[in-house]
Amino acid sequence: MSNYLPFSRPYFDEKESQAILKVLESGWITTGTYNQQLEEHFAHLLKAKHAIALSSATAGMHLTLYALGIGPGDEVITPSMTWVSTANMIRLVGADPIFVDIDINTLLISTDAIKKAITKRTKAIIPVHFAGVPCNLEEIYQIGKDYGIQIIEDAAHAIGSVYKNEIIGQRGTAIFSLHAIKNITCAEGGIVVTDNNVLAKRLRQLKFHGIAQTDIDQVTRQRKPTAEVIEPGFKYNLSDLHAAIGCVQIEKLNYINRKRALLAEHYLKKIDTEYYTPLSIPNYDHLHAWHLFIIRINTSLLSCSREDLMNFLKEHGIHTGLHFKAIHTHRYYQKHLNTNTQSPNNLTNTEWNDSRILSLPLFPDMTVEDADRVINILDLFTRSRNVLK
Repeated sequence: MSNYLPFSRPYFDEKESQAILKVLESGWITTGTYNQQLEEHFAHLLKAKHAIALSSATAGMHLTLYALGIGPGDEVITPSMTWVSTANMIRLVGADPIFVDIDINTLLISTDAIKKAITKRTKAIIPVHFAGVPCNLEEIYQIGKDYGIQIIEDAAHAIGSVYKNEIIGQRGTAIFSLHAIKNITCAEGGIVVTDNNVLAKRLRQLKFHGIAQTDIDQVTRQRKPTAEVIEPGFKYNLSDLHAAIGCVQIEKLNYINRKRALLAEHYLKKIDTEYYTPLSIPNYDHLHAWHLFIIRINTSLLSCSREDLMNFLKEHGIHTGLHFKAIHTHRYYQKHLNTNTQSPNNLTNTEWNDSRILSLPLFPDMTVEDADRVINILDLFTRSRNVLK
């Protein structure tokens, strides 16, 4: 379809191709010097003490939970309105995800709900910086300090986000995604940043078979032939083919985020908020990374389902996304988790948004004319529902 508008598309040019070619010509395509460079770039950008490159953000979540000793009998508080990998990793280390509600208009985790969910079994809180907006970290870190609970920031949407003059990733432990639809990408990949020396050392060891870091060359990132396994580990390292792309992408971050912000501002000016309500912006000081532009569909006024609108947009060559189907509504979690954590009374705001949210196309190569086209098709759908004359 010649007029097809995708939901997302990475921002690549010849620089990524050249970077990949250099790796291929080097003869070393697995973890090596480009991984080292990518980690250094991230640590510099985020003013972080340590940055560990991995095969995905999911791998980062798994290793972080595992390295912190979270396991059977433990509870981890997190919103249900997020990608399911968070809960999956909590389950895979043997712990229980405790889902708490969100603010109905921002989709950010409710600090009041966090406090109510804390028990003597609570070992970690995973706030999600949603769609590019940072959570209220001041309140969340204070809760962690008051109760002695580890904070693990899910920053998959938040590369370049700033909270009160502090870039996300500057303090504590945060996990970033370099998946194909993220603001910057290396196709598949993730970065854990932390100011915890012990955690950083353990993550580096666990990500590659549990081999001692003294047996890994700190420049080339290659293992010595006589490398020793200190503990059973995983295979979560990132190839240099991926890391080379990431090194190019991180140099483009400021441009990419500015372009996304301009498109989002255009959407906000033009969209009919009576029928399609964007997420609200928190009133605390922050910088939005605009990973996603999400609307909530007024299904009552339009007498439609979200799927009706998604299909209509698709018929007109516009692809949309869904971020996310609430985790507690997935078949596995319906079956295996304590129903008390999934009650509509506990997750009212989550469930209200679950059937209404829709992500519109947003990526750097989009034009204002593309955004206008999306708006025009939304208006056409509104008229087709006989609610506008």
